[in-house]
Amino acid sequence: MRVEQLGEGEPDLAIVGSIHGDEPCGARAVERLLLEAPDVSRPVKLVVANEEALERNVRYVEEDLNRAFPGAPDADTHEGRLAHELLAELRGCTVLSMHSTQSYDRPFALSTDTDALARAVVPHLGVDALVQTGEFAEGRLIDFIDVVEVECGYQGSDEAAENAYRLCREFLGAVGALGEASPERTDIPVFRLERQLPKPVGATEYETYAENFERVAEGDRYARADDEEFVAERPFYPILLSAYGYENVFGYAGSLVGRLDDHAEADPEPTPER
Repeated sequence: MRVEQLGEGEPDLAIVGSIHGDEPCGARAVERLLLEAPDVSRPVKLVVANEEALERNVRYVEEDLNRAFPGAPDADTHEGRLAHELLAELRGCTVLSMHSTQSYDRPFALSTDTDALARAVVPHLGVDALVQTGEFAEGRLIDFIDVVEVECGYQGSDEAAENAYRLCREFLGAVGALGEASPERTDIPVFRLERQLPKPVGATEYETYAENFERVAEGDRYARADDEEFVAERPFYPILLSAYGYENVFGYAGSLVGRLDDHAEADPEPTPER
């Protein structure tokens, strides 16, 4: 784990990149911030989390770090120990954590709920949506500290790295650490993860048909594994849906629960059972 700092004093802000080693956009954004060394009015920790996995260009060395929190100093895995160290490093900080996906090319934010931090920060970020993780936060950093996660774009792309850098500056503006905050947007749609969409292991070919954040109607097909097609038993919104992003699931079925301004109507469809 690499920890650097912008500004003087004890930071209560932090930016974290590359919790997953195959998601270099966060590390690239941190490197760019260090190179440019902007004049911040509040000190900020800059963390490149899983350096070993990043060097190998793998998601993790022994265990998914973003499922290993809180970890332990004597954990059996590299990531279990690293989770403990990272959590200790970030205690007391308001955090932006950067990720990337195989499912969606534009940024969106995640938080456990539409809490005070999300309401304060997300309106100033250039994101397409806010996703409430709800019960699916178990073992993730997002479940233990004040953090907004952002998915910055496709894994390994220059666009994701550029988005990550921009989101860092927008985050620092939103928390009063760098210049003026970006104009507030409260029309951002808010979705909630409701259930996983299982994917059979061992197929030779996978395909998805639906678009993330676009409604799938009952009876619509949304994915395929070899000759087996998967059809929606009830309406849902795909989130993190991709053919090869996860081993055991295609992604998540979500519901549209409103917008950040709380004036848009909630999804009129029944909330899917979990």
